[in-house]
Amino acid sequence: MRDCTRRQFLQATLAGTSLLATMPRIVGGQQATATASYQGSDVVPLGQTGIRVSRLAQGTGFNGYNHSSEHTRRGKASFDRLLHHSLDEGVTFIDMADLYGSHPFVKDVVKGLPRDKYTLLTKIWPRRESWVTPSGGAREEIDRFRKELNAEQIDICLIHCMTNDQWATEYERIRDELSQLKDKQVVRAVGVSCHDFGALKVAAAHPWVDVIFARVNHKGGEEYSCDASAAEVADVLRMARGNGKAIVGMKIFGAGKLVQAEEKAASLDFVFKNGLVDAITVGMLSPAEVDDTLAHMARVA
Repeated sequence: MRDCTRRQFLQATLAGTSLLATMPRIVGGQQATATASYQGSDVVPLGQTGIRVSRLAQGTGFNGYNHSSEHTRRGKASFDRLLHHSLDEGVTFIDMADLYGSHPFVKDVVKGLPRDKYTLLTKIWPRRESWVTPSGGAREEIDRFRKELNAEQIDICLIHCMTNDQWATEYERIRDELSQLKDKQVVRAVGVSCHDFGALKVAAAHPWVDVIFARVNHKGGEEYSCDASAAEVADVLRMARGNGKAIVGMKIFGAGKLVQAEEKAASLDFVFKNGLVDAITVGMLSPAEVDDTLAHMARVA
């Protein structure tokens, strides 16, 4: 159950915020219609996928590597407490990956919940590592993921961590098999997470892509875990959205470097007021961090 004091705080915050779009904004030379709210619990369309998600996703892969993450390394009790809190607060978009080892943790939390009350996003790691031997396609991986999640359907599956502009050719078999699974409604939407500017530009235009995970914040540049300057990334994301792609922003807080309240506010203002993303994912590690992120998002206007 949501904490009454916190709810009153958010209501008071919103009461002092103009929620009505009285004038259109000019974004990238085009007129953009302002939205009424940027709260993390808002349920919004994810591009043209037909999927609706909470505007904020609970990330499960902070410092993820070798089939683990800070979330999973803290243990089941900590993970359960965190995800239950996020779900209670309306953060129903769950961001996972094989790399993070978070599927079994999520499965236990969502067990018994109506399937339409949460959205499952995961990612296929396409490269051979000490912890994984990829099939080269997607069917084997998706079958395993569904067992790990005890889910008949995965809402969104991405090819994880694209690092060059040749990914569409390199991972053609993965794309083909994901498309087949999408046709069978085993997966509802497909796409990529990008860690390279060339990869991002290809994703923005590629007809196969439904959803892009993009590294974006107001600082930009490698120091803040972005693939190019803030302006360059913004231009590509506008193009991607113009092409009908759904954009989920990641590294909004610079992979943990943007910690001051004014820095967080500036980054959230940048991505939302410029219409760069449909939603964002943040690797919040505690209920307090969830509350902090929700409070900052409630102030965006």
